[in-house]
Order: sequence, then structure tokens, then C-alpha cells
Amino acid sequence: MKYVIFIPDGSSDLPLDEINGQTPLKVANTPNIDKLAKAGYGGLTNNVPEGYTPGSDVANMSIFGYNPADYYTGRGPLEAGSVGIETTPCDVIFRCNTIFEKNGKMEDFNAGHITTEEADVLMKGLNRYFNDKYPGFKGKFYTGISYRHLFVYSCDNVEDAEILANLKTMPPHDISGENLVDNLFGDCELAREIQNIMFESKEFLKTQEINQKREIPANMVWLWGQGVTPKLLNFKEKYGLDAAVITGVDLLKGIGVFAGMEIIDVPGATGFFDTDYEAKGKYGIEALKRNDVLFIHIEAPDEAGHAQLLDEKVKAIEQIDKFIVGPILDSLEGQDYRAAILPDHPTPIDIGTHTRDDVPIIMYASDMEGDDCVAFDEVSVLNGSITKKEGYKLMQRLIDGDF
Repeated sequence: MKYVIFIPDGSSDLPLDEINGQTPLKVANTPNIDKLAKAGYGGLTNNVPEGYTPGSDVANMSIFGYNPADYYTGRGPLEAGSVGIETTPCDVIFRCNTIFEKNGKMEDFNAGHITTEEADVLMKGLNRYFNDKYPGFKGKFYTGISYRHLFVYSCDNVEDAEILANLKTMPPHDISGENLVDNLFGDCELAREIQNIMFESKEFLKTQEINQKREIPANMVWLWGQGVTPKLLNFKEKYGLDAAVITGVDLLKGIGVFAGMEIIDVPGATGFFDTDYEAKGKYGIEALKRNDVLFIHIEAPDEAGHAQLLDEKVKAIEQIDKFIVGPILDSLEGQDYRAAILPDHPTPIDIGTHTRDDVPIIMYASDMEGDDCVAFDEVSVLNGSITKKEGYKLMQRLIDGDF
């Protein structure tokens, strides 16, 4: 039996006046996904437990089959795992966005989608700046992709690390246009130390030639999503199956690394609108030849939701259908397999950020009859028969045929 889980990140939405009260999922041309829906089961699920921020970290940990209440320690640590950063129990790992700050506000949380090459120069420069100015500096910046990077702060002891890891920090994409000082995270000595690093980064970044040339400069770093290294139970030990992950986003790779999954790097997988959908589909087909389970994640709909670009969101959903879902399902024709397609969370166009609302889900089994669901969208799935359960139970439900 093969299992494939398609994750069109943030594709769920609210009704939009521009498309006559419909949603991007409803208006997108998705014949392959709809075919799966007609032969499968529809319903709702929720991947974000009560009390958690609706981030892709928590939501995708659920989809991968792990209860965030048992395993989640922060977003930064997951991304650190994807790039092989070694840490100790005294280290706290932060997400580090390169942002554009203007007049004390979060003007652009991704600095105009700065290139990885440009960001690498800035990250390395920040390390030199802080180490030269503060001998024995306790932090280190690590280059990621585009605007998504990491910062590791080494505390003096485990107790301090726990204090710092548990401070509530704000995702930069949730505070666009807001005053930065209104979104800081506490007044203890450790919090002030991290906040000072954030604001002092401006002193270095404003002098850099890269920023002086850019229309939207990366003139500050914003640290958030911190935590200590998690310990996930190995996926094969937990479910008895070999699994692989395809994604252009480091945090999902990190979940896969900690769970002992195969991480498949696809050339052209950018985590943005320009990602190579066709390559992802082709690599997905090959991955299923040597693995029992494939998690295939596409970030583009989420990015379109954040940017509040309706046309881009619809286009992304259609590209996923044409180049990923269709070819992978065709490759499984004649085999016993089970599949699911679901967003991790909604990213509504009108809001521009994640919400904790329920998301539509389709579950399919080649050896089971379907129900009355005819399409994959927020309304059509209500005709299906899936009972809503906690999102982290998805993998076990697929294995058991508990639809």
C-alpha cells in the first residue's frame, strides 16, 4: 500500500466579493483533485490544537502524524534540523527574518523577497559585526532561503534556555504595518538581550551596499518562533512505514529530519510562486517507488494569501492540480494506495495571514467506496462523511481506513 498526502499550504480561504462570494479553491480549475474527491471522502479537519498559534510549523507537524502538544518546541528548531545545525540543550534557535523596517513599523516582513545570495552576504556580515564588537558574543546567524534564516543563541544554562524558549514572540507576517515596539516579547534580561540584537542589526545593515541598491532594503532582522531542539519519535517506528518529504520550506524539512524521513531536494523548489511544480511532481513519482509514504508540500498558495493576490492563489492551486496531483495519481493507477489532500491552515486573501479555522480535506482509498463529495473546496466537502478529528490523527486514519 502506498500513501500520498498533498499539502497545498494556506489554500483554504473565505468567500471573496471579487469572485461572487466564492473562494480560490472553488473557482480554480482542478480536474484531477475533483476526480479524487468524487471517488473519495470529504469533510473538515483542524491541524492547530486549541491554544496554539496557527503556524505552518504546528499545522504540518499534525499532518505528519505528531501531536504538537507532545512534540512541538518552536519553529526555529525545526528549520535548524533541516540544515544540520548542531545544538546543545542550552541553545535556543530562532527564526530570523530579514525585514524592511520603516519609521519603526513592519513595512515588509520579507524585504521584497530578498534573494538567498544577497541574504547570505548580510548574514555573514552580521556575524562579523557582532563578534568584532562584542567578543564572546553568544549568538550566530545562519543563512536559509530568501528571507527565512536562523539565529542560535547560547544561554549559560538549561534553565535560561527554557525561559527564553517560552517567551511569546510575534510572527512578522502577522504584524505587517504595525509598530515594532508594540510587538516585543517581554522585559526580562534575556528578552532585552535578544531585542537589542534585533534593533542593533539596523546599524550594520543600513551601511551595506546590497541594501543601498535595493528598492526594498533588508534593513533589520526580526527574531521569532524560538525553541529548543525537539525529539520526535522516528516515523517508521511510529507507523511502520518508510516516508519521504518534498517541500521548498526548511521547517517542513526539519520535521522530516527529526522524524527520520527521506528529505528530497527538488531543483527549482523555491517555496514561492516561481517554484517548479512539474519537477516536484516528477520527483514525487520517483519517491513513491522507494517509499511507502510521501508528504508533498507546496508553499505558493500561502505566499499568495499573505500577499493578498487572488490571481496568484488561483493559479498556484491550478498548477498543483496539473503538475503534481495529476501526474502522481496517474503513476499510482492500478496500485493499492490511499491519498489525502488538505491545507495545513487557511490563509485568507482578505486577512493576509493564517487563521485557526477548519480546513477542507479529501481522503481516498483505492479499495473503498467514496461518499457524496464532488469537489475539494470549503463548501463541497460538507456533503462528505468524514468525521472531524484532531489533525494529528490523519496518518493513522489513512492506515486504518478510518474515513
